[in-house]
Amino acid sequence: MFCPKCGKETAGNPTFCASCGARLVEEANISTKSRLAASLFAWFLGQFGAHRFYAGKTGTAAVMLVLGILGWATIWIFGLGLVFLIPVWIWALIDFIFAVSGGMVDDQGKLIKDW
Repeated sequence: MFCPKCGKETAGNPTFCASCGARLVEEANISTKSRLAASLFAWFLGQFGAHRFYAGKTGTAAVMLVLGILGWATIWIFGLGLVFLIPVWIWALIDFIFAVSGGMVDDQGKLIKDW
């Protein structure tokens, strides 16, 4: 691991750089995924869980996908599909807010923070 401030190599897994004293732990918890991509996926394809597939959360993404497909497949039966779609829309909106604010995490628990 290298210090993001001074570029010197750090031994082990320290919290601070021994050379310049920069904090190292926060940098290690940042995902390589794009916050812009996650936000756009959540806004345009959120009801199908695209943003969660992108973040690597395949279990909850599959749940959103199934609910979205089931909702749209049954919407013509007296609006029955809304029972599935409204919760998944709310879920996608909350995920969108987290993605835009930088609070969304990937499958490894790292923040998707960089645009």
